[in-house]
Amino acid sequence: MSEVTSALLAGAIVLAVVLHLAWLARRGRNRGLAALAADEASIRTVIADAANVSDGSAGVLTWEGTWNGQRVQLRTIVDTLATRKLPARWLSVSITEKVAVPATFDMMMRPGSPTTFSNFDHLQHTLPKAPGFPAEAVLRTDRRGTRFPQGIIADHLELFSEGRAKELLITPNGVRIVWLHAEAERARYGVFRQAAFGEAPIDPALVERLLTSLSGLRDAINRSERQAA
Repeated sequence: MSEVTSALLAGAIVLAVVLHLAWLARRGRNRGLAALAADEASIRTVIADAANVSDGSAGVLTWEGTWNGQRVQLRTIVDTLATRKLPARWLSVSITEKVAVPATFDMMMRPGSPTTFSNFDHLQHTLPKAPGFPAEAVLRTDRRGTRFPQGIIADHLELFSEGRAKELLITPNGVRIVWLHAEAERARYGVFRQAAFGEAPIDPALVERLLTSLSGLRDAINRSERQAA
């Protein structure tokens, strides 16, 4: 084979690889756009006025709107920290309305490594647990000596028995649950180090369920405070 023929063949191979990579990238973008459109449609079946207010942060998508007359926020967060065995996609659901608590209450399940979605690691004061809390839960606050209605909170932890709820955050400005939405495909991540989550659309029934749980907890805390006053 002549040098010219070899060069032409090598050039053809390089061109084919470049075109294939471009096709893969385009297909990935198209799939991403389709998945985003499907997620927005699912979210709007529960939060009719949901608006995408994402700020461009890598791996984070944010929607805000109203549900049952309350301001709410829904966020998906891709967590690729090296301390995790597999990258995770977290679903964070919040009601951003006033709550009658004096400080931050943060319950994290199995807090063995840092997270990208929470300030739990920066809260310095650990709280003793009242009966009814999961054995794997750790409670923290930002203010030493603060008392919280742990009995009421413990009555609203059914979701944490399923193994996918990761965090319950209660602050004077709202309540939040973080849920393990999906883990990356092991084969693709192991070979290509790509955090691909396959077919993992947002389930509107799950969003409704999380919001209902948060709303019930917030109402119970506020009602107890009004009665105490």
